[in-house]
Amino acid sequence: MSKDVPRQAREFPVTKTDEEWQASLTPKQYAVLRLHDTEYPGTSPLLGEHRDGTFACAGCGQPLFTSDAKYESGSGWPSFFTAIADAVGTSEDRSLGMRRVELHCSRCGGHLGHVFPDGPRPSGERYCTNGAALRFEPRD
Repeated sequence: MSKDVPRQAREFPVTKTDEEWQASLTPKQYAVLRLHDTEYPGTSPLLGEHRDGTFACAGCGQPLFTSDAKYESGSGWPSFFTAIADAVGTSEDRSLGMRRVELHCSRCGGHLGHVFPDGPRPSGERYCTNGAALRFEPRD
């Protein structure tokens, strides 16, 4: 995970105008990745995805998580206990009147979800991720 730096204060390798993001994403992807929306729990088709493969950012295609790190957290969102090295970054999120750790793509800055300290071993972390922010790429 990259250093906890406010996402708004960072520059990312992939940048687009707001209009370009809207044109390249579905409305739900845009709402989640660019506007920090959250999909309803239990609605992502990726929740039940169990094939071998990689979960990539729906905004820029950067690989974020492997299927080996996915687990059933019972939260209603795709969950992982670790991310691919340097693929995600974090920042503090106080939007709901509490402190949470926001998870974002380190390449385009897209909002992915949040990280919680209640995951399984070996990391003890739960990367609670919006399925709309991800694209699954099955291993051939």
